[in-house]
Amino acid sequence: MEIRRISRRRFMKEAVVAGTLVPLINSAAANQNQDKKLFQICIFSKHLQWLDYNGMAQTTAELGFDGVDLTVRRGGHVLPERVEDDLPKAVEAVKSAGIKPLMMATDINDPDDPNTEKILRTAGSLGIRCYRLGKYRYNDNKSIISTLNEAKPKIRDLAAMNKHYNIHGDYQNHAGSGYVGAPVWDLWELIKDLDPKYIGCQFDIRHATVEGGQAWPLHFKVISKWIKSLAIKDFFWEKQNNRWQAVNCPLGEGAVDFAHYLRLLKTSSIAGPISVHYEYDLGGANHGATKLTIEKEKVLTAIQRDLEFLKTRLRENDLY
Repeated sequence: MEIRRISRRRFMKEAVVAGTLVPLINSAAANQNQDKKLFQICIFSKHLQWLDYNGMAQTTAELGFDGVDLTVRRGGHVLPERVEDDLPKAVEAVKSAGIKPLMMATDINDPDDPNTEKILRTAGSLGIRCYRLGKYRYNDNKSIISTLNEAKPKIRDLAAMNKHYNIHGDYQNHAGSGYVGAPVWDLWELIKDLDPKYIGCQFDIRHATVEGGQAWPLHFKVISKWIKSLAIKDFFWEKQNNRWQAVNCPLGEGAVDFAHYLRLLKTSSIAGPISVHYEYDLGGANHGATKLTIEKEKVLTAIQRDLEFLKTRLRENDLY
């Protein structure tokens, strides 16, 4: 029976609360046993949208990534309305290149959206075990508490859908005053009563540092039980037009304290896929462009440089 035929009330009766569900054997645990790695590294395919499925997959493999964080959203490699036709093609290309479809980035934030079930059902059947949710936003016309109260039942029902389709959903802590999850404590309020096997956080250390300053380790600790994937990027502060701005940069050249962060990861029980993001200027690849304005060799060199930085730091801490 398809999940859209099941009432919201039935979902609410399912105890999608911490510790009450049958454990989900997710790809992170399976891959850890197979490859003996706590983490597997994938590229956010947003940065390779100037390539088709085969080109994206082959390039990812040649660069040395373990897999792909595939964009399955508006303007992505796979469009939501075409997921049943195109996601299998993208996954086949990835597997044929000898790497894995480790995760996907989506716009999913409403269990009743007609594309939500199609995406989760298709991804689950193809062996994708982790996805990133879409965002909830604050605005001046609604109170913070009202926004969270509206989001909470949606997150709860998405957790139930994830259980049904054997997939895990992560919400990214994205920086910005308009984003739910930027302070991290509000995200904790949304998921604290839900089972981390099915819903959680994609912890983004760049965004956590922007919003948390020196307090980001506290934010990491409060949400750590629910962290099942990571997003990696870096930034520095620069004064522009008399205002301090967060400017994206290559890994290791900015304000992110990788030494402290990796020490925390090492002492935690976190394992799973890492998505590397390239948000600094890369001739449009940073914005998901389908055409580059610089030579592709420069883009690939930058991508590989950050990948090697991350691999080296992970290995130094026995995390890879």
